[in-house]
Amino acid sequence: MDPIDRKILGLLQSNAGLSIADIAAKVGLSQTPCWKRIQKMEQAGVIKARVALLDAKRLNLGLTVFVIIRTSQHDDIWLQKFARAVKDMNEITAIWRMAGDIDYLLRVVVKDMDAYDAFYKRLIKRVSLSDVSSTFVMEEIKYTTALPLEPSAQAALPD
Repeated sequence: MDPIDRKILGLLQSNAGLSIADIAAKVGLSQTPCWKRIQKMEQAGVIKARVALLDAKRLNLGLTVFVIIRTSQHDDIWLQKFARAVKDMNEITAIWRMAGDIDYLLRVVVKDMDAYDAFYKRLIKRVSLSDVSSTFVMEEIKYTTALPLEPSAQAALPD
């Protein structure tokens, strides 16, 4: 991946709706080589999808919850059951398997506390969990889906 590819990715991260002509002009290429680079990155899986980011609050989904799950079962059978149990729960927008004290961390987006309670009850019916705790987002200070494509500049430390 060269600097032009990184520029293309940066543009797509900020606006996946840009035309090939616009992207090509901004990175200094003609349309065909620009499109070929994008196709190559899609085929390689670098570009996973092009999506529209929605405003949860405007869609009446004002509560974001981080759900911390601990389990005493760490075998493949339990993991497969867990994966099947949460697969169709649309309120879950991300799941991470963690190292350390937490086994799984879920990001859940719902309308309100009543909707979260209904989600929670469905979750614990579907799979056996040792411990579930929830933390509720009070204010979103920063949220981005954009990945850092260049190393951030390190501030020089005084001697």
